[in-house]
Amino acid sequence: MNNVNSSPYLRTSREFPEEMKSLCQEVNKSYVDIANAVNARTIGIYPTTRAAITGNIYYLEGRQRYQSQREVYLFGAIAAGSSLSIPYILNGFYQFVNIYGTCLTDGTDLASDEDARPIPYVSNTANDSIELRVDIASNEIIITVGSACANIIQGLIVLEWISSV
Repeated sequence: MNNVNSSPYLRTSREFPEEMKSLCQEVNKSYVDIANAVNARTIGIYPTTRAAITGNIYYLEGRQRYQSQREVYLFGAIAAGSSLSIPYILNGFYQFVNIYGTCLTDGTDLASDEDARPIPYVSNTANDSIELRVDIASNEIIITVGSACANIIQGLIVLEWISSV
């Protein structure tokens, strides 16, 4: 198998030589191995006030490396049959890689009092969905709640994009 992702894995054991010069070389190699493995992981930081580097690398044009960034946008209530626009600013925007979110609803379309849903949300019932789109021209996140859907109490949207910087 020829996997591209062998770098994040570290050896679980290593024998260090007793001779000083060989020990120095092995310790230096060990440090580089650890640094490469740590740097190749996804970074679990989801800020709401500014972008964070995700740690994800994309190779879209040959060997050209692109890294992605993410930012979280919180929002409040949205009534069924309504839309909400949230302004955003992305530095170094090249291409979106993930657009997603979650919300709490008042459960008025179900038997429960509250319900957690993914965004976008799709139902087999007409007009019972939550649409999510990003208008790049106007720099707005647009959330549209179907008229047969429960009212949204609160939620969050996560934007992840490839950065050109």
